[in-house]
Amino acid sequence: MVAVQMQDDLRRVLDDEGRVLPGVKVPELSEETLGRMFDTLLLVRTMDDRMMRLQRQGRLGFYMKSIGEEATHFAVVPLRLTDWVFPSYREQGAWFWRGYSVENFINQMFGNEKDPVKGRQMPVHHTARELNLVSISSPVGTQIPQAVGAAHAAKIMGKDDVAMTFFGEGTSSTGEFHVAMNFAGVYKAPVVLVCRNNGWAISVPTERQTAAKTYAAKAVGYGMPGIRVDGNDILAMIQVATEAVDRARAGDGPTMIEALTYRVQGHSSSDDPSVYRDPHAPEPWEKRDPLNRFRTYLKHIGLWSEQLEGSIVERHNQSITEFLGKSDKLGAPPIESMFEEVYEHMPWHLAEQRDWLLQQARTKSPHAH
Repeated sequence: MVAVQMQDDLRRVLDDEGRVLPGVKVPELSEETLGRMFDTLLLVRTMDDRMMRLQRQGRLGFYMKSIGEEATHFAVVPLRLTDWVFPSYREQGAWFWRGYSVENFINQMFGNEKDPVKGRQMPVHHTARELNLVSISSPVGTQIPQAVGAAHAAKIMGKDDVAMTFFGEGTSSTGEFHVAMNFAGVYKAPVVLVCRNNGWAISVPTERQTAAKTYAAKAVGYGMPGIRVDGNDILAMIQVATEAVDRARAGDGPTMIEALTYRVQGHSSSDDPSVYRDPHAPEPWEKRDPLNRFRTYLKHIGLWSEQLEGSIVERHNQSITEFLGKSDKLGAPPIESMFEEVYEHMPWHLAEQRDWLLQQARTKSPHAH
């Protein structure tokens, strides 16, 4: 499992209590940006809690919480909206930061008629073309070569756009990871590869994934920097991500970031971590909770109050409740929507199949409202 002792090569800004470490430069962020970061962190934590409750009540089929790992999501902060993000399935904060709405998030969870994905993906597998957030895919690693390809395409077209991709440390065992790393290094693609090392690939511990001392060390062999960062330190995440994005945009090529964090709870709502790990293992990491550390930092600089946090959480809960209520009144996507957006212009054989299907008798779904 991930060692609790923080190694010397780990980039940090805050200590475990949220105080700035001696001699460390703090990222230059406006009060507005800091406030928005805290607001988004609270939204992720609130959404995770509400959605998991719904799943346990049998109202939602599946969910994946990111508790304890939320700071890693904020690697997207230095990106422009024209840049591309190729996420994994545990970066809720990246979506909300770039403008993905609570309404779209909830509608996708339930696959209803207003689901942006039109019911074609399981819960937690979002897509938002208008935000340059590429569809999440369950098979791990597929997003990495896609991100490298998009970055290389931008370079060919003479744009200074950057691509960023997120993946877990278990994904480094896939062929997609190695092929993409090699391509990115050879062609100096403007891509930032964020490895969220949370200690577990479902039930497989990190020591079963690699014999290398660190995951960041793999980057050197592919001709790019590998940076290790405290993934529970939101300011350190933004600091190293900003450096990597600036480097990519300047034409200096890719960077791999290994964000050291810990998966405090199960891999998903379908997982029971007590089967394969010591139930006390998360305890040291709970003390490094990224929300608590950032809250303390904001308190030290006069940007936090209990009243402020309470009002933010209440606002997010009210928003979630509102859109859950609206979702309850929505049906499934129209059946003919499965034929849409397969091609830019629907070919005759799909139109024929659609028309035939619409002529068939319907049976009422037991899940219909």
